[in-house]
Amino acid sequence: MRQATQASGALGGNPHGANPQGAEAWARRIRRDWVVFLLAGLVLLVIAALAAGSRAGSAALDQSLAQAATAARLKVAVLRAEIEKHRSLPFVLAEDPEVAALLAAPGDPARVDHINRRLEELSRGTRVGVIYLLNDRGKTLAASNWQAPDSFVGQDYSFRPYFRDALANGTGEHFALGSMSHRPGLYLARRVGDEAGVVVIKLEFDALEAEWAEDAMPVLVADARGIVLLTDRADWRFRTLAPLPPETLAALHAGLQFGDAPLDPLPLALAPEGGTARIGGADYATVVQPVPGTAWTLHLFAGLEPGRRQAETSAALLAALAVLVAMGPAGLLLRRRHRGVERRARDARHREVLEAEVAARTADLVAVNAKLSAEIAERQLLQDELAQANRLAILGQIAASVAHEINQPVAAIRAYADNAAVFLDRADGANARANLGLIAGLTEKIGAITGQLRNFARRTSGAVGPVEVAAVVEGALLLLGPRLRRQDARVTKKIADGLPPVQGKAVRLEQVLVNLLQNALDAAPQAPAITIEAGLEDGQVVIRVADNGPGLAPEVMARLFTPFVTSKPSGLGLGLVISSDIVKDFGGTLGVENSPQGGAIFSVRLKPA
Repeated sequence: MRQATQASGALGGNPHGANPQGAEAWARRIRRDWVVFLLAGLVLLVIAALAAGSRAGSAALDQSLAQAATAARLKVAVLRAEIEKHRSLPFVLAEDPEVAALLAAPGDPARVDHINRRLEELSRGTRVGVIYLLNDRGKTLAASNWQAPDSFVGQDYSFRPYFRDALANGTGEHFALGSMSHRPGLYLARRVGDEAGVVVIKLEFDALEAEWAEDAMPVLVADARGIVLLTDRADWRFRTLAPLPPETLAALHAGLQFGDAPLDPLPLALAPEGGTARIGGADYATVVQPVPGTAWTLHLFAGLEPGRRQAETSAALLAALAVLVAMGPAGLLLRRRHRGVERRARDARHREVLEAEVAARTADLVAVNAKLSAEIAERQLLQDELAQANRLAILGQIAASVAHEINQPVAAIRAYADNAAVFLDRADGANARANLGLIAGLTEKIGAITGQLRNFARRTSGAVGPVEVAAVVEGALLLLGPRLRRQDARVTKKIADGLPPVQGKAVRLEQVLVNLLQNALDAAPQAPAITIEAGLEDGQVVIRVADNGPGLAPEVMARLFTPFVTSKPSGLGLGLVISSDIVKDFGGTLGVENSPQGGAIFSVRLKPA
């Protein structure tokens, strides 16, 4: 009875009936409920505002980083294009007969004048800073700025590294401050003939830096030593990302590569975890991109304020408004609850206690069920994410080899296309069509490789269905083809005729085989021999992958499918765990045994579809 009375009080009833003291206690209870309600609403409002603001700030940072990364890639592409389109100009001039003739007879005024005018016209047409010709001692014989007050004609540039490199190796590149113009630029040099002289062009990036200055995102390009070469902020030029050793500073000042610039560090406060930097009291999202074809890196800084503050404030206000809106119906419900309890307080207390207990237990069961469902969904999502991460890790391992595999047909396509153009000029249609046919074959080869990579990287979706074992084996071998050829691996396939399809998903089964094949290649890095067998045993389709490695130690085999257990020095011990889970999801098993002839044999057993 005491328990029932207490439960009735918990439901908000007046256990004292018409007793004045009981009525006063009930009034106190109502006031306490409203105080608790308001305090809970206030706490919820604060928590919701803080959480929403924090999440919005993180989202703003992610968005800023994504936008900055896109902008950085675009700037790198433009910078690279600006450099690459001029790399061939020194080569063309080095092969020019008139340039060679001037080097052979440098004392001919008419020839010097002719070359000066040619270089001047070429400089205007290509928008190159300066083009000039040096003899084998580094003296300038002709230059595009021959009429300018700071003309290079007659100057000695034998001390410049690009001259020495070009004379010794055929080509030279060097970024420096001009000794005459005092303007920074990239010098591209090419030797003429058998050390007869050197052709040099100087690229200046004033226009590019001016474009960078228009988008309000600070940007700089630094060399391998961290010295700022290009930037849209003049006070950053020839400063460093980090302090340079004293001996390096002394060598740079002695060589006059950057004039008398102090080469002191920039006032940048980079976050230890990366991704952000503080410049002049403001936070910036930081993106670093390498510049292909050079030893440079481009650093772009995207401002986070006031965008982040605005996002945080807006999200916090919306969350607070949502809580306030939700509190209105909740307050009405609380008021209605009080009135209902007042009406029902005088009767059926024992029934209410029983109903309350049933409701509480039902709520507990529903909560437990919901929690279990959420945990199951979370574990399934985690398993999917882990499998996807494993696939992406595998793609990262084979990306370089696949890129090399694609480069060869691309180079061949270019050669066949050039030949086809020549045949068309000769009206030789038959040979031109033959070359175009070869180009079509090579593009199909590239398409097969990239298509397999794209399918492998795609997230799996949909229900489990029939999968052809032979197609999965071929897909895994195609993905690992470059590595198999690089290690000179010998692969033997034994796929039984009439093998039924299995129940599963093609991409996931392909992931399992790729993991097993990579383990086989790791087990015998020197002349690996791999055997892939597939057949029907006891009503199941069995796929075996055998290698010629040393096999597995008993202590490793006993815990092989335990996370973070591996026999490879650089392995994480997750590949076989993920593969085992994938096979189990399809109703199969993954096992391993050592072969009497040496090596390990992994067996995948699956149900026929």
